[in-house]
Amino acid sequence: MLALSRGATRFSEIVATVDGLSDRMLAVRLKELEHGGLIDRIVEPTTPVTVRYRLSARGRDLLASLQPLQAYGQRWEP
Repeated sequence: MLALSRGATRFSEIVATVDGLSDRMLAVRLKELEHGGLIDRIVEPTTPVTVRYRLSARGRDLLASLQPLQAYGQRWEP
């Protein structure tokens, strides 16, 4: 979700943003997040088909709730 909040929208962009993330793991997580209503999957009818992901309203709300925890972690990281 954090990669999506930073502007990554395509599968390859997300993989490039997150160190150590395999294609398979990302595919599984994206399906879980979509099923949970946290992200939207947008299919653009181009040739070849383009698929983009974005945070849903529910996902943006959750991210806003997690940002204070992220700030705490960064402040106290050794």
